[in-house]
Amino acid sequence: MRLGGLDQWVMIRGETTANPLLVFLHGGPGLPEMRLFRHFNAPLEKSFTLVHWDQRCTNKSFDRDIPAASMTVEQFMADLDELVDAVRRRFGKDKVAIYGHSWGSALGILYAARFPAKVAAYAGAGQIGNYPASELSTYAFLLDEAARRDNSKALKELRALGEPPYSAEAKLTLGKWQGLFLGFMRGVPLWRVFRIVLSGPEASLLDARNIWRGMQFSQRAMWAEVSGLNLTTAVPALSMPVFFFLGRHDHIVDARTSAAYFETLTAPLKKLVWFEDSAHEPAFEEPEKFNRAMVELVRPAALR
Repeated sequence: MRLGGLDQWVMIRGETTANPLLVFLHGGPGLPEMRLFRHFNAPLEKSFTLVHWDQRCTNKSFDRDIPAASMTVEQFMADLDELVDAVRRRFGKDKVAIYGHSWGSALGILYAARFPAKVAAYAGAGQIGNYPASELSTYAFLLDEAARRDNSKALKELRALGEPPYSAEAKLTLGKWQGLFLGFMRGVPLWRVFRIVLSGPEASLLDARNIWRGMQFSQRAMWAEVSGLNLTTAVPALSMPVFFFLGRHDHIVDARTSAAYFETLTAPLKKLVWFEDSAHEPAFEEPEKFNRAMVELVRPAALR
């Protein structure tokens, strides 16, 4: 699909066009989750028409000629608006529901605030609120964890980094210890995550190089802007139903800062659901509970 002047990869799946549209916004920037969502959450295709999108420079949307200057929150908002308008026209719908994860949760909230007439309901996981506060909490957690594990190398590198804000390069160092101490999903080894991501048909080993290049490029191009986002002041209110699905053990986006944002956010209807056995990916860590929450909470709001 041509979005923002670039060819970007979109996959639409569902069982009946009578269902509400649900646009899935992956994290990162640059982290494709289409295959993971299909692996763990395919039952939602019975209740929604699911719109998956590899955002610019992500996986199949990677293009080495994309200028770094185009990798801005504003440009991603424009790309998303073109996508939303395209699927609304195609399926004859006035509105879409949006599910955003991690970076996608910031993009989704900002979009819902700017285009409320196009969004029926918003759901977020790994929900960004005050991101600088989250980074500070994550740094303190990693220091404590390194000390608990008596990991002298981690302590040395983390202390050398100091407290945030971080450059994109420093964030990669922090991310290394997040991955080693926390993992991408709680209790799921990283090799299994990669095996699922590359097991097709939405992605394969042939995509691995562009996935890696896209993640590196996106992080370096966007990190300064994304890491400074504070939605508690940028978006204090939304005009549609809002649902936060938070992993109790999330220290990638610190769940306490997500919950603090939920408490201050004004919306006509809002509900927070805790996933007690999850960290940053409740949709994949507790898929049955997540799928049920999407059907029982988000779908009725989207239909209204």
